[in-house]
Amino acid sequence: MSIYQKSENILSDIQNIIETSQRQAYHAVNTILSQRNWLIGYRIAAEEIDGSDRAEYGANIIKKLSKELTTKYGKGYDRSNLYHCLRFYKEFPQIVDTACRQSHIRLSWSHYRALLQVADSAVRSWYEKEAYEQTWSVRTLQRNINMQYYYRILQSQHKELVEQEMLEKTSDFQNDKSECYL
Repeated sequence: MSIYQKSENILSDIQNIIETSQRQAYHAVNTILSQRNWLIGYRIAAEEIDGSDRAEYGANIIKKLSKELTTKYGKGYDRSNLYHCLRFYKEFPQIVDTACRQSHIRLSWSHYRALLQVADSAVRSWYEKEAYEQTWSVRTLQRNINMQYYYRILQSQHKELVEQEMLEKTSDFQNDKSECYL
């Protein structure tokens, strides 16, 4: 936990302790969730490579895994989610170092799910960097992807106006504490 600083206001101190702890807990859970999903994708990809007819074999693996994992663990392991895990691994192959379990995960799983919608890897990297550096909520990131914020910034001669518009349109998202964990 971050360094605690006592003030003269006990209520304010305790609220700060609670909110700091909550943010750290959300961050830890999101990091572990992203690592889990990356490793699931990693393992599925390794199995696909060993298969003879890769496309059909991979689809059958995911179908079978989905059924068995859903039976054992409940919802959250449908085919769509398993394909997201596989794409996550393929689009962000260096995000987890499996040899030493080091993680370079900077965003939540929901952020990465939104980033997977961006086909161009350079554009996706830009959105990832901006989301991290500007502490964009998931809804802000999703809105910026949908509104093609990257291309609008790139084409604009007045980048500050485009940025100001984005900040105004996403201010409600950014102020929602449940949306941000960073």
